[in-house]
Amino acid sequence: MSSSASIKKASIKAAAGKFDLVCSDIASDKSISHRCAMFSLLSDRSSVVRNFLEGEDTLNSLNIAKQLGAVVEKVGDTLTITPPPLLGEPDDVLDCGNAGTGMRLYCGLLAGVKGSFVLTGDKYLRHRPMLRVVKPLRSIGARIDGREEGNLAPLCIRGGDLKAFRYESPIDSAQVKSALILAALRADGVSYYKESLLSRDHTERMLRGMGASVELDSETGWIEISPLKAPLEPLNITVPADPSSGFFFAVAAAIVPNSRVVIKSVTLNPTRIEAYRVLERMGADVRYAEHENTYEPIGDIEVRYGGQLQAVTVEENIAWLIDELPALSIAMALAEGTSRVRNAKELRVKESDRIESVVGGLGACGIEVKSYEDGYEIVGGKLHKAAIDSHGDHRIAMSFAIAGLVDGMEIQDTACIDTSFPNFFAILSQITGVEI
Repeated sequence: MSSSASIKKASIKAAAGKFDLVCSDIASDKSISHRCAMFSLLSDRSSVVRNFLEGEDTLNSLNIAKQLGAVVEKVGDTLTITPPPLLGEPDDVLDCGNAGTGMRLYCGLLAGVKGSFVLTGDKYLRHRPMLRVVKPLRSIGARIDGREEGNLAPLCIRGGDLKAFRYESPIDSAQVKSALILAALRADGVSYYKESLLSRDHTERMLRGMGASVELDSETGWIEISPLKAPLEPLNITVPADPSSGFFFAVAAAIVPNSRVVIKSVTLNPTRIEAYRVLERMGADVRYAEHENTYEPIGDIEVRYGGQLQAVTVEENIAWLIDELPALSIAMALAEGTSRVRNAKELRVKESDRIESVVGGLGACGIEVKSYEDGYEIVGGKLHKAAIDSHGDHRIAMSFAIAGLVDGMEIQDTACIDTSFPNFFAILSQITGVEI
């Protein structure tokens, strides 16, 4: 949570009845916004970015680009990002705020840039594990140090020459993959990266759209990355709405009888809508309508209440829905039967330990729940109003705000929501009363 944030707590009232909501102002996609700020530095011409997410985390990534020499101009909802001829050595530390995406991807981007760089973040980010990117980057020649032998920020990077690599990651993580791909663009030869399950592929799609050679062999799973021979083409992109942000209101429609929500102009990337597929399996009525497909497939998602939700087991494609699991746990808490989430140990190293945050929050609401090292088990029942500590985690705060539609909820430490979804409460107030 940023020290500049002012919201501390929120009181949510139960929904008075059904709702019909068309969301055309869902927060812009956070993952793509981060990448727009960073990838613009790989061109030698100005990138044009419309609908950039103006949340604290993504603005920090944009500010870092400026500290590295980029010139940013804004007219209406359009940013023009003009990169410097050469990335400059900043005269201050680079603050990533609460964003693991910002820190881990900038590690990869800066590892091959001549100069000295220090990446830091807020008190939560400074306790998140970074060896998952630091260790493989060190193995190809990157010089990175930090607390606990480089596992904790602040991280000190002295960029230089990098070696080509063949790396099979033990973690299915878009952040790790993206960091290594960005480093590979400045390596001394063709590099190869592999993960057991394809994680979110925004980096590959966007870099290919800019002219980079980043190719997936669908049979072997290896991604082949060729080093840059020239600057990339600039971006010309409208950032779509974030399906992860929209999913909170998808859950709302699935748990409030006879309700409906339409999430407009959202990315329909298959690696981003897995949580909606799970909600379908539970009994919600979910429909998709694609409108365009340039960098990303973009369209609308409609979710209707489909009756009593049914329990579900989630243990596959975890990398595709890791961020939505807290919100999905609210649907599970109201489903008939026992739901299970497994193979999701990654939840323990997000903005909070989300396994314990979910289990503790649902337990406070009267739900029978049990934690495992890699997930949890939820026995569906009746959610009751409780006081929930978000632990500075925006997704925990928003998930239990949606849970409040059933019987009300008191959410402590909600300022963290500004990092990813500044107008969340404004949209929620169209359904129910919110006191901040």
